[in-house]
Amino acid sequence: MNQRRVAIALAGWSLMGASPLWAADKVELTTRVSGVVETVLVKRGQHVTKGAVLLRLDRTVLQARLEEAHAELARAQADEADAKREQGRAQELYDRTVSSTSEFDAATLRYARAKATLSAAQARRVIAHKNLADAELKAPFAGVVDAIPGGPGTVVVADCQPKPLIILSPDQR
Repeated sequence: MNQRRVAIALAGWSLMGASPLWAADKVELTTRVSGVVETVLVKRGQHVTKGAVLLRLDRTVLQARLEEAHAELARAQADEADAKREQGRAQELYDRTVSSTSEFDAATLRYARAKATLSAAQARRVIAHKNLADAELKAPFAGVVDAIPGGPGTVVVADCQPKPLIILSPDQR
């Protein structure tokens, strides 16, 4: 068993060596979100570092969705706080035998639903924030811009198989 692990480790080690035979010559890049290319920040033949912004999509719709998610979250927080107060009041009345079990159960259910709505609103805000950040296409590694098939005005549809916007080759320097 140990011999097999050593063989696998050595095979992996040889793959990780300096040989570029298994590495991609060119990588086609696109954004993770749909939109319209607003600005291309690189030129063909330009050397770029890992993390460099290559292009930006128009962020108007994505920014509006983030603001909408913030508003939805604020409403959900207020609804959850109100339902929590009502559930506490229902608990107190039930404990004093002034209220029925069904009224207490209804208040408890409203509170549980409000908590679930709040959780969903928090998730939608995170997604909207991530989508806004993904409107910038960044270089995944240092490389050279081979081609720019997607210029300003190019429509990107991320739900389908999006066309490449930037083609990047590994930097051989």
